[in-house]
Amino acid sequence: MKKSTFYLFVLLTFFAGCQQENKVNIQSIPNNKQIKPHELYQVSTIDALSNGVFDGDVTVKEIASHGDIGIGTFNKLDGEMIVLDNKVYQAKSDGQVCLVADTVKSPFATLTFFKNNLSLNIESAANLEELKSKIDRILPSKNIIYAFKITGNFNYVKVRSVPAQKKPYVSFDEAVKRQTVFEYKNIKGTLVGFKLPVYFTDFNIPGYHLHFISDDKKKGGHLLDVVPKDITVEIETIYNIKLNLINSDDFLFQENTNHLKKIQKQLKR
Repeated sequence: MKKSTFYLFVLLTFFAGCQQENKVNIQSIPNNKQIKPHELYQVSTIDALSNGVFDGDVTVKEIASHGDIGIGTFNKLDGEMIVLDNKVYQAKSDGQVCLVADTVKSPFATLTFFKNNLSLNIESAANLEELKSKIDRILPSKNIIYAFKITGNFNYVKVRSVPAQKKPYVSFDEAVKRQTVFEYKNIKGTLVGFKLPVYFTDFNIPGYHLHFISDDKKKGGHLLDVVPKDITVEIETIYNIKLNLINSDDFLFQENTNHLKKIQKQLKR
């Protein structure tokens, strides 16, 4: 038996036990030889953002040329970015969601051109932690990047957005203390985002990072908690990264002090 055939057999055998509750569709088994070089595009680093580098020089037009789904923020840390179907939305701290002009700039964003390799149907989960646990069961490795497009019905969604900051900028964890939190019940929408390996410390946020937008494009933000009712989880495996650093004095001469633990705590609040 060929190794690839054996690997497929083992994975299918493993997933068979999960299919009564969570239906799994394996479109292709990802590995370095079989998968096409899908790419993660990123503006700046999470360490720069955590240290208060809230102004970037990359426009929304440029960002959108590198992916059709993604997440991030805007200059001055003004709201949450949700990229879906190649359209860039801004979820503001007053609860409004709007399309963003091409000339608006971003200090931090992560995108990809999405093509799923795995998909999973989940009927329910008690909260975000249980949802992540159910998704983790089908991920083939902890050491690669995953992009997610999660669509369907949600009994409950909790999101946040941060208002625009004024100079001199505070650190990210201080800025997030001024966030606005929104809670929605019985809503249809889409979660987009990524899961990155633990070795991405300082570069991006290890683990899951998801943003939500409703089907009517009127509600959205950074996901804090969720209770899905009936959803489809589409997953793409990514092996390549393109990093676009900011060309500004704020970035070039920043103090590279690691605030990762603080920023991780703030992202969960």
